[in-house]
Amino acid sequence: MAVRLPRPRRFDVHVALGGLLGGLLLWGVGLATRPDTEPYVLLPGRWPLLLPLVVMAGCELLRRSAPRAALLIGTPALVLDLVTQGSLVTLLMYTDLMYAAVLYGPPASAHRIPRITGLLTVAGAVVPFAVWREPEALLIGVLTGLITFGPAATGLIVRNHRDAAEAARLRAEQTALLAEMDRAQAVTAERARMARELHDMVANHLSAIAIHSTAALSLQDPRTSQEALVVIRENSVEGLAEMRRLIGILRDSSGDTEPVAAPTLDGLGALVENARTNGLDVTLDAAPGTVPAPVELAAYRIVQESLTNALKHAGAGRVAVSLARRDGVLTVEVISPYGDRDGPTAPGSGAGLVGMRERAALLDGTFAAGPEDSPDGKVWAVRAILPVSDTAEGDTA
Repeated sequence: MAVRLPRPRRFDVHVALGGLLGGLLLWGVGLATRPDTEPYVLLPGRWPLLLPLVVMAGCELLRRSAPRAALLIGTPALVLDLVTQGSLVTLLMYTDLMYAAVLYGPPASAHRIPRITGLLTVAGAVVPFAVWREPEALLIGVLTGLITFGPAATGLIVRNHRDAAEAARLRAEQTALLAEMDRAQAVTAERARMARELHDMVANHLSAIAIHSTAALSLQDPRTSQEALVVIRENSVEGLAEMRRLIGILRDSSGDTEPVAAPTLDGLGALVENARTNGLDVTLDAAPGTVPAPVELAAYRIVQESLTNALKHAGAGRVAVSLARRDGVLTVEVISPYGDRDGPTAPGSGAGLVGMRERAALLDGTFAAGPEDSPDGKVWAVRAILPVSDTAEGDTA
């Protein structure tokens, strides 16, 4: 079965044709590198020059598609040229084959060929000088280096620069990919943060509005309806104000607007008082001391969302809110009655529990919520344990 040769590149075809035509031009005018009187010219005359010239031009067709094969075929052609009167074009094409073998060949050959040619150059200088004891013998090593080691070393330098440029390009692409991944993660994290913030800021007011409007519609007592409308108005005004602040932050892209101050644990009293206005019987036991801002914001939002859920779903009874700091952690606990609710309720989507769990996870804390048995009956307990001493600084909203 015939061996199928690789298809030559267009540039290689141009190089081969240029070398062949240049060699034929020199051959036509009778120019050679050595006279026929030299002792090592075994094939004198013009016609023996054509065979190594044609073979070397054919090897140029394979200089990039099969560089090692081209060099292996071109080396015997060079030896044949050395026993003729010689063609300068044949030598130049061989140096190009040596250069291409290092530049386009496999990595092993790229490092092996310069070492071999370097040894040949040294041997070409030392051995003739040791045999003939004449300084002119060193010129053989010089010529060997110009034909073999020089092109091989040049190819290795170019290949190293090319590989370094390719590695730099790959690093740039990887950096750009990592930057894009970081940007996508930042966008996702910001969307999740804004979703939690929007839910916590607005859900409480909307839940109170839904519950009191339902009560106003179901009761015929004008006084009760009036009180419900007052609560509805207060919650709607506060909800709209918080919504406008959040929208203002989202719309402002210049960075000139001062950020809205994050709620702190000092505002728990006002939060509990607002829950009492909405109809909850709430007690507050809070002695957290000074805690980092991320923990403070997370604890406030967890209490806020727990009171919102109690307003929507808790049965009749007292809601107990407690915050305590001990052993390097802040424990947040909200206990509310669990059971059938006599009054109106508001629908829930479960986003509040997801948001509280995310807030605790961002601080490497723990969160749990669910029904429990207690001496006073069945209750719904929300507990979050937030590390205080080793908390990483950052925004958890």
